[in-house]
Amino acid sequence: MCKNSPMRLALFQPDIPQNVGAAIRAAACFGAGLDIIEPCGFPLDSREIKRVAMDYGALVQPIAHRSWAAFRQTTTDSRLILLTTKAEKSIWDFDFREDDTLLMGRESAGAPDEVHDAATARLLIPLAPGARSLNIHVAAAVALAEARRQVGWGDD
Repeated sequence: MCKNSPMRLALFQPDIPQNVGAAIRAAACFGAGLDIIEPCGFPLDSREIKRVAMDYGALVQPIAHRSWAAFRQTTTDSRLILLTTKAEKSIWDFDFREDDTLLMGRESAGAPDEVHDAATARLLIPLAPGARSLNIHVAAAVALAEARRQVGWGDD
């Protein structure tokens, strides 16, 4: 695992606890930190999160932010990379950096305009014709894998 990686995954007001658990696992596997921007559609101590995260919760302890504004106060030094089906640029055509924060919108509603406006870049994952979207934790894992492929693990 990447030591002290500044790369982060952020979930904007998640609706489904199992997706947070899966995001914990993805962040751990790809050496990234995890931010959760509240309010959430469930308590953050939900057993569903722990069940899906399994023992990966010991590797990545999510940081909860009470609001979008509170989260923004912590991200002044990193680029916010929003994954959205509304983007035109592909993750395959983007140059990720080690200190990027990959941001996912809500499962039920995506990201509001203020989140889109704050993003340094808005990216999509190309899908087969007729497919609308990936599950949010699957999309997060794909994006983290591509970002990690580009920047490596920081081992010199």
